[in-house]
Amino acid sequence: MMNRKIVFAMLLLSMAASAQVKTDVKAFNLAGPFAVKTPQCMDSVNVKGDKFDEKTLLNELALGSQPLTTFEGHVLPSLADSKSVGVLSFYVNNSDYTKGSIHVKGPKNYQVYVDGQEVKGEVKLAPEHHEVAVRFLAQPADSDSIHVTMDMTRALTPVLSKQHPYMVHDLTDGKRVRSVSLSADGQYVMVAYQTTARGGNSQWSYELRDVKSQRLLSRPTSMGRWMPRTCAYIEEEYQGNKRVLYQVNPLTGQRRQWAYDIPRDDYTISPTEDFLIFTCQEEGPKEDADVYQVLEMDDRQPGWRSRYYLKRYDIASGLCQRITFGRQTTYLSDISQDGKKLLVVSSYSRLAKRPTEVQDVFVIDAQTLQTDTLMQCEGFLGGGTFSPDGRQILFSGSPEAFNRIGCQLAADVTPSMTENELFLYDIATKQVKPLTKDFDPSVTGHVVWSSVDEKVYFRAECRDYVYLYQLNPQNGQIKRMPVTGDNIYRYDMASHAATVAYLSYKTMEPASAYVASVANIFKKAKDSQLFDGREALGDAELGTCEDWNYTNSKGDTVYGRLYLPKDFDATKKYPMIVYYYGGCSPTSRYFESPYAPQYWNSLGYVAYIVEPSGATGFGQEWASRHVNTAGHGPAEDIIEGVKQICAAHPFINAEKVGCMGASYGGFMTQYLQTQTDIFAAAVSHAGIANHTSYWGQGYWGYNYSEVSMANSYPWSHRQLYVDQSPLFNADKIHTPLLLLHGDADTNVPLVESLQMFTALKLLGREVALVQVKGENHHILDYAKKEKWLATQMAWFAKWLKDDSTWWDALYPQKNL
Repeated sequence: MMNRKIVFAMLLLSMAASAQVKTDVKAFNLAGPFAVKTPQCMDSVNVKGDKFDEKTLLNELALGSQPLTTFEGHVLPSLADSKSVGVLSFYVNNSDYTKGSIHVKGPKNYQVYVDGQEVKGEVKLAPEHHEVAVRFLAQPADSDSIHVTMDMTRALTPVLSKQHPYMVHDLTDGKRVRSVSLSADGQYVMVAYQTTARGGNSQWSYELRDVKSQRLLSRPTSMGRWMPRTCAYIEEEYQGNKRVLYQVNPLTGQRRQWAYDIPRDDYTISPTEDFLIFTCQEEGPKEDADVYQVLEMDDRQPGWRSRYYLKRYDIASGLCQRITFGRQTTYLSDISQDGKKLLVVSSYSRLAKRPTEVQDVFVIDAQTLQTDTLMQCEGFLGGGTFSPDGRQILFSGSPEAFNRIGCQLAADVTPSMTENELFLYDIATKQVKPLTKDFDPSVTGHVVWSSVDEKVYFRAECRDYVYLYQLNPQNGQIKRMPVTGDNIYRYDMASHAATVAYLSYKTMEPASAYVASVANIFKKAKDSQLFDGREALGDAELGTCEDWNYTNSKGDTVYGRLYLPKDFDATKKYPMIVYYYGGCSPTSRYFESPYAPQYWNSLGYVAYIVEPSGATGFGQEWASRHVNTAGHGPAEDIIEGVKQICAAHPFINAEKVGCMGASYGGFMTQYLQTQTDIFAAAVSHAGIANHTSYWGQGYWGYNYSEVSMANSYPWSHRQLYVDQSPLFNADKIHTPLLLLHGDADTNVPLVESLQMFTALKLLGREVALVQVKGENHHILDYAKKEKWLATQMAWFAKWLKDDSTWWDALYPQKNL
């Protein structure tokens, strides 16, 4: 039987939620009043037979485009000798769902808007920064009073300032910098921006600037591709059905035709600028569309049967010649600086042994097509880059590449395949030298071997940071470059200058764009800022973030971050949301993640981001703990971290802690509920409930199992695939669990959430399943994403704040 005190408390909360709170609005932002005229009526009615309605004059004033003054009067603003229209507006910031009505007394003709949408009747306000506007029509020397009252289920404070707590639309809307690229000489930089308006309309814009002065030179219509040697960028257009490339002078804007009637495929420009290499597609054999054979697991993926081959287009002659042929895909990894050598890789499946995808690597003479086979059936490799003199190749790969020459671990320990190292390969001797074996950060993204200073530049995960590094291949010395930011998201090196442009996030700021010379970076001179990410924040205000690390029972330091609301009060008790991945990578300081603790802060939660064992960026041994553990060790770190952070911070309400994760983090959410009862609510997006079904059904299920369950299979390691699957422990789950899933997810299929939903429903547990139609592993559609985010927070409000009003508004009870 439910405790009587709990029943009584819930009754009080229900009564409080249903009670109306009246708030008189005393001050407004005033636009106008502006004189309007009644049109000259040529007839008594219009073509529809309607008489002229004076109220239509309201529509002649747009909302939000006029200068504002403050109005605190009680008589409707008006003009002495003319009818007029104006707008009275104010803002409200609510951290909880509320509904009710807005009453306007006085003016005969008016309209009420919330966030630009006219409202009549009941007003529903999800947690957000809202603008309320009253558009009115006044008569000459009007003496009507004006009285505005909000009658809502919660007390709201009207304010005139646009400043507000960081809300969901601050996450989705506004201007963001997305890309930067440098001319060959480093004198010019191109920057790409994406601006998203409320409602989801998104537009891209581009700027071309002089690096030294930052002077704006032009606004190209697309992100041009820079020539590798000439100071020019490429624009393309179609002349009929002919694809044509033009070189554009960045200073003058003058264009000259460079390549005509080229293939429509993607291309790479030779460093010598005398040829292009195209990656072309060849369709594979078709099957009966209704009854068809699947050849192997990846054959379920659209386009898998297609193969890619290379073509060489000669700029001078226009000759376009095929240079690779066969039944396997070949792709271009690099072109030597002298344009004489092509680094070509052929990849194919080898299902009988891990890894199930391997590569053959070749050096092909760009003119004669004479081929040198460097290696065959090599696994665990990433991309390759020629040295400036073309005698060596820099490969990326996992610690198992090249017979584990870059592995720190004992022979019986399997490293994580997602941990990335760098290797130096000598073409003449075919000797391999590991360059990052004793370097704990994990290499990520593309690698540049500069022909200017012969140094190697790369990004790497360093715990939950992403930094930019310089490596000297002669002596193996690695230096972290002291650039601005906590997450170097993208970067570009000038091909013939020691200049770098980059995008970076600070922990509590959207991405900014910078450009600087390598020399000035190491001198710690201030980098030139091309775009200030704080512009994307607008009037939003943030809380704070601080590192919070702890020592677990094994003696390991487990890293994490604690986020606190802007108006944090240590004497209060706060519910907490815990977020993690728990898989093969850390939860980085990427500010624009949809799992946004700065947003949760604004809704009244503290947030704890924990980095459990198994993630890359902390060294090979730490990353290897992801392998063949099926979440056990990471779960222990998360549980212990939550207990310790609650014990260390009395302001955290340990009875109201929720947790959330996505993908492998969604699995971790489900698994945690089978191991502990410390959580009051849980959210799993696209989570794995059954390791065995995911292994066989997800497009990349068996591939990911090569990482997480290396050399372990459902028939050989039941304890991993069955015993540690949340589904087979569903009877242990008592935490209210929300399962979210895109119904078109090909990575973690919907069946994973369906299985857990079925189990918990049959067990009579508190569970909800919300599917997002047409969305894959990530929820990208603007409107669907908006409701998906609201669903998460409404679930937490229901169980961590004991307030179900938002959830009930999103998903009203059905009497079925």
